Amino acid sequence: MATPTPTRKRGHDPESVLSIAVGVFNERGYDGTSMEDLARALGVTKSAIYYHVPGKEQLLARALDRALDGLFAMVADERAASGPAIDRLEWVVRQSVRILIDRLPYVTLLLRVRGNSVTEQAALERRREFDGFIGHLVKDAAADGSIRPDVDPALVTRLLFGTVNSIAEWYQPARGASPEDLADALLKMTFNGLRAAPLD
Repeated sequence: MATPTPTRKRGHDPESVLSIAVGVFNERGYDGTSMEDLARALGVTKSAIYYHVPGKEQLLARALDRALDGLFAMVADERAASGPAIDRLEWVVRQSVRILIDRLPYVTLLLRVRGNSVTEQAALERRREFDGFIGHLVKDAAADGSIRPDVDPALVTRLLFGTVNSIAEWYQPARGASPEDLADALLKMTFNGLRAAPLD
């Protein structure tokens, strides 16, 4: 009788290692995750993880870059730089919703970092740069009269992107609305009250 061939575990590539690590970071918290935890989730030894990445901090850096690179690619797009400020702002909000959902685990991790390491501090610095871009966009829309004058642009920025970021806390891709439906609903709720009334 022939001896059955043992089943071999599927190997991991850098992308699958990163994806699984981000899931563990989001579940346990980055600081609460050990290399042993990651090895267990991957079904490999710790030494096998080191074949793909020098350590836990490098996995965090790659994950945070995955979220931030999407946002900065959007900022670099011509549609974020030309045209009426209110239209650019609306486009940026719509794209931000799409990026958040497309890169949900990575954005969720980004929103939870507190600056406890050099890697987290660098990510927070990039986030502040992105927030500054949004702030200038809102101010431009206020300056040209597109946004109603009785709301503070700084408050608009916080409320608008606080709403966008809150999606990361409750959205479930398998049961949730499409990115387009979510963006449409958010824009209707926010921009209908934000736009200045047309002059008579």
